[in-house]
Amino acid sequence: MERILLRGASSLLKLGKPRDGLLSRCSSSSSRFNMPPSAAEIARPVGVCSMMRLPVQESAQGLDAAFVGVPLDIGTSNRPGARFGPRHIRAESAMVRAFNGGTRAAPFESLMVADIGDVNVNLYDLKASCKMIRNSFKKIVSTGCIPLTIGGDHTITYPILQTMAEKYGPVGLVHIDAHADTSDIVLGEKICHGTPFRRCVDEGLLDCKRVVQIGLRGPTYEPDGYLWNREQGFRVVTGQDCWLRSLAPLMKEVRQQMGDGPVYISFDIDGLDPAFAPGTGTPEIAGLHPSQALEIIRGCQGMKIIGCDLVEVSPPYDTSGNTALTAANLLFEMLCVLPNVKYY
Repeated sequence: MERILLRGASSLLKLGKPRDGLLSRCSSSSSRFNMPPSAAEIARPVGVCSMMRLPVQESAQGLDAAFVGVPLDIGTSNRPGARFGPRHIRAESAMVRAFNGGTRAAPFESLMVADIGDVNVNLYDLKASCKMIRNSFKKIVSTGCIPLTIGGDHTITYPILQTMAEKYGPVGLVHIDAHADTSDIVLGEKICHGTPFRRCVDEGLLDCKRVVQIGLRGPTYEPDGYLWNREQGFRVVTGQDCWLRSLAPLMKEVRQQMGDGPVYISFDIDGLDPAFAPGTGTPEIAGLHPSQALEIIRGCQGMKIIGCDLVEVSPPYDTSGNTALTAANLLFEMLCVLPNVKYY
């Protein structure tokens, strides 16, 4: 359906002269890899609502990287709505173009990328949903495809990392968030969006000496809310540590910390200050700026990245759409730092 729609739109737009020669460039690039359609050729509202208007396919077979949604929010402790995150992030991603103007990365001239839709979940059973997510991601990673996951609340990272560790062994983690998400039990439950990395440590899924948490802040339940994390070997970089400074020097150190081992990136949108990303369930003031988020993600270039996620976008609290737009751009930035992406 999508290919029919876009082909029809393209044939109509060929009647006019493409602006700045973009049509010829995108057409030549798309002969080998999937290329997002240029808005100079095809109007942004046209076509199926996929991530960056990429082709949609049912499986990850034949792909180097894939966008996949996990519309789950029943692990949320405060404001719900993240189940609608994948849909709205995809809609706002129509604004994202094929090349990275800041780094000159050309992911769509380097990797075969598509949108493989959403993982089915059980909105009445969190544990069952985790099992469904785990089974779905086993199929994805078995093909050699790198998943870029669109959440959903942060609970989803736990079953994803179970799958990653099953394939790669304990993994390194670059975790951007306002919250540590290492609580043990919340309201009597061991699985929720506040516990994923505690469960990951319990099960040996993380290489704890290669874990960095960036942007943690806000009131805590104990005087030192991050003591347990440091005791495990995590590097904790608080939000206050990031105020009014470039994070490029930090990321140079993080690259050394991660070494040559497998690394997973998990980005909770509430890591950003709510002035920039209000559409989330548990906002905390005095957070990261979008430019710092770019420094963190771009600083991951050269790491052996095996997967990424962007979680906790709650569209009901995102009246302008700016949170979802920011999330779409951050996912694109993650795509740009995957292994084998070429740069101009």
